[in-house]
Amino acid sequence: MTVVTHSAADVQRRTVSVLAVSQMLGGVGVTTGIAVAALLAEEILGSARLAGLAQTTQVLGAALAAFLLARVMAARGRRIGLALGYGIGGAGAVLCVVAGAVDSFPLLLVGTCAIGAATAANSQARYAATDLAEPSRRARALSVVVWATTIGAVLGPNLTGPGAAVARALGLPELTGPFLFTVVAVALCVTWLLLRLRPDPLLFARELATARGEASMGVVSLRHVYGVLRQHPRAAAAMVAIAVAHAVMVSVMIMTPLHMDHGGAGLEVIGFVVSVHVLGMFAFSPVVGWLADRVGRATVLALGSVVLLAAVVLAGRAPAGDSSGLTLGLFLLGLGWSCCLVASSAILVDAVPLAERPGVQGGSDLVMGLFAAGGGALAGFVVAEWGYGVLNAGAGVLALVVMAAAVAARESEAAEPTP
Repeated sequence: MTVVTHSAADVQRRTVSVLAVSQMLGGVGVTTGIAVAALLAEEILGSARLAGLAQTTQVLGAALAAFLLARVMAARGRRIGLALGYGIGGAGAVLCVVAGAVDSFPLLLVGTCAIGAATAANSQARYAATDLAEPSRRARALSVVVWATTIGAVLGPNLTGPGAAVARALGLPELTGPFLFTVVAVALCVTWLLLRLRPDPLLFARELATARGEASMGVVSLRHVYGVLRQHPRAAAAMVAIAVAHAVMVSVMIMTPLHMDHGGAGLEVIGFVVSVHVLGMFAFSPVVGWLADRVGRATVLALGSVVLLAAVVLAGRAPAGDSSGLTLGLFLLGLGWSCCLVASSAILVDAVPLAERPGVQGGSDLVMGLFAAGGGALAGFVVAEWGYGVLNAGAGVLALVVMAAAVAARESEAAEPTP
């Protein structure tokens, strides 16, 4: 067994700072290419009919990769698991460049699916920040890593223009240029993680647990995760909250630009509203994390469900096009999602022992991704058949499900002490 020569507090501080940088780089990598994936698909196909599949496969790839990366992390640690996810994403970006060069739509879908692994790594990093955190500070540690994604999420889509210039200089189709930036960003991210995420937080936490005579490594399988959730209802409630809140956010967010476009809003206005939404998603997460540690995770989760409900009421009642209701609604949609993600992720960590966390966390992100894919696909059908207002009404019902999950988490908290 490795001799423990570091203090947990020192390793935790280093871990959070290293993860913050990796999230910035990874955020650029994830958002830069995906921002133009549908446009590249349309260019290859000559039609927009199937162009949305490029982003759908990315979401599905992220869902499937989440649990696979969790298995790797359980066996080899966070450093190898996160680096592998970003590495697969970088390979996917290369495939997207090749797909654009040879006009191959199937190859593009394989590439965007692989980029989903980088999205999964970007999401799983929030849990790495909690491996060594004190229980009273887990939400804050997690929220700092979520916040760091803001820089990449904002910067990435703005690299579309420079990426097109680079592609032209290399004799490639312009829309492949952003994927070249994805390759560079994730390569830097992988290198940073492999060199700097030492000691590995999960492996170090296991050393400490073993020294205390506690179990430190469990089975990672979907069947086993189901059994753990049956034993820990608070974790099950958190998983439901994460998945449903994410589905609310994704389904409304992806259809809002179309709703605005139908009302005559220009691209600049649509871009501004999306930017406000992203600001709500990430910029205030440290405040959310502080609140979750201070007043309780279940309380902040319940608050997030209320904010989501207010968001869909405002957005659903707003006229198409440019309106203050849509702008405020999308901001609150992002903020409510932030409250739900940070609080419920912290509950998930609190609710299960260290040995079971990688599997449960990977299972949760798998379910979250599948809900996002299903919500996104269903949203288009609902809007086409019944309109944007009905979509928001349905999202409001789901926000009430999140509220119910918050109540369930609170009720089971006293019966399930934090491991």
